[in-house]
Amino acid sequence: AVSLSHPKRDIAGSTFSIGWFGLGDNLTSQYSYNGPVVYTKGKRLTEKPDEDEKETYEGNIEWAGLINNYYCMAFFPENGQTVVNIALLEKGVYSASVRLVSPGNGRPVNLSLYAGPKAINDLKQQGRKFQKMINYGWFDIIAKPLYRMLIWFFHLTGNFGVAIIVLTVIIKLLFFPLTQKSFRSMNKLKIIQPQMKILQERYKKDKPKLNEELIALYRKHNVNPMSGCLPMILQIPVFIALYKVLLGSIELKGADFGLWIHDLSMKDPYYVTPILMGMLMFLQQKLSPQANDPMQRKMMMALPIVFTVMFLNFPAGLVVYWIVNNILSIAQQWYIKKEA
Repeated sequence: AVSLSHPKRDIAGSTFSIGWFGLGDNLTSQYSYNGPVVYTKGKRLTEKPDEDEKETYEGNIEWAGLINNYYCMAFFPENGQTVVNIALLEKGVYSASVRLVSPGNGRPVNLSLYAGPKAINDLKQQGRKFQKMINYGWFDIIAKPLYRMLIWFFHLTGNFGVAIIVLTVIIKLLFFPLTQKSFRSMNKLKIIQPQMKILQERYKKDKPKLNEELIALYRKHNVNPMSGCLPMILQIPVFIALYKVLLGSIELKGADFGLWIHDLSMKDPYYVTPILMGMLMFLQQKLSPQANDPMQRKMMMALPIVFTVMFLNFPAGLVVYWIVNNILSIAQQWYIKKEA
């Protein structure tokens, strides 16, 4: 952080601009917010102007600047009124300009500038709630505690890769009862699938009768087809929040996991982890109850390939999380299957 001032004259009326070329500095940036951020009147604003247009903010601006996946730049007007203009220079490239207005009474106007990583402790030191530069959207209330837990586990283990594994295991244990209920329900559905197919074939031209017979079959075997989905739905916000934390944490940049992974924020150079993740997803699909519809079965079996291709360029830390989560899910499914 630096302070901008002039020893001999007031800088009120001056305009200062920052621009960030190459704002999307890595492939993960397309999955996170990149662009202007303004904090005023207790609100974090992230409106992006269209080409040849400007977003203008006036008044007591706490800070305003630009952000990408790991870094940010921002102005801090220290007193007086401020006019902030955000403009789109070209696709994905924005500029933020600040014009300072004198507060009167001969008081000078100062301006501070921060440019650096989105590390929570560094941001907090700037004051003015600058830590709100980090925001996980709808999942912010869940993601920030997960982030603090990740940092705490790193201090305990000294390795961010190990910290990711520990955090994933703990989350999985917390949701164990819900997942157990979901897997048991899916396993019961798998057991009665042959009978369901017979009914679907017998009453394929009589949908009301088919529904009636299916409901009777569910009651006979004490199966609720929705009970397998609800526990999984409840877990989705937590897993998405952790996904966002791992995708945007500057602490993973340059973090060595060991073996061939020397930077958890970069993709696996040999693609070992995403391929392993795809294989585990395929195994998990085999253990899960298969859909009755052939087209739906084909789509589900294609998911491991789609995810593998998508994760080839994702940060290794994120792929490690998915691998551990898949291993634990497979172990739990295998246990339920054996128990049955």
